[in-house]
Amino acid sequence: MRPRWKLLGLAGVAGVAATGVVVARKRRAHVELEPDELRERLRARLAEVERGESAGPATPPPPSPPPASA
Repeated sequence: MRPRWKLLGLAGVAGVAATGVVVARKRRAHVELEPDELRERLRARLAEVERGESAGPATPPPPSPPPASA
């Protein structure tokens, strides 16, 4: 019985380590922007949306479920 638990524990540790590696790689792939450049991009995007030039049609939120009667 003990070897099974040991293998399960080792598999868990390996899974956590692999997830950490994937997250670290994705984090490094992001481009770090200077605050001024980020602010500039956000303002340009806001102006674009306000003019109605967004990339695609806006989707309305899903309808809320009807209230449950008790």
